[in-house]
Amino acid sequence: MTSMEFNTKLNGLTTLLHSFAYNLTKNMEDAKDLYQETAYRALFNRDKFQPGTNFKAWMFTIMKNIFINNYRKKVKANTILDTTDNQYYINSGNHSTSNAAEGGIMLKELNAMVSSLDDSIRIPFTMHFEGFKYQEIADELHLPLGTVKSRIFFARKELKEKILSNYGFNPN
Repeated sequence: MTSMEFNTKLNGLTTLLHSFAYNLTKNMEDAKDLYQETAYRALFNRDKFQPGTNFKAWMFTIMKNIFINNYRKKVKANTILDTTDNQYYINSGNHSTSNAAEGGIMLKELNAMVSSLDDSIRIPFTMHFEGFKYQEIADELHLPLGTVKSRIFFARKELKEKILSNYGFNPN
């Protein structure tokens, strides 16, 4: 295949290659870069194209392989290798810690509200909050399943009312 024929076929696929590049990258600038790299590699390796084979498939394969290689490079570049003995640096991170005083105060108040509930509804509610299933609570407290569900419902309802009266907003 002559250079002229090769260039003509490449120009004929420009729109399709741009679309495919955008489909892969989801970014117009990255798609343009990917197309340009694909065209460069195709022109540089023109002698490796076998006449009589599918030129379009050859070009799309080049583009797909470039995209995959670039993706792998990005992933590898984001990997942090820590060679320190105690791995202090990898575990320290760049995270900032926020002041949780406000949340701590509200949590204390919420625990006080739960503690102020009548034992008949507080105990099943607390057990459910701790992860017990309804049937497990019923078996432990020797109560019918429906009673356990009702008591947990009433505990939630009473807590919502207390929160509404203390803070003036509905927690729904």
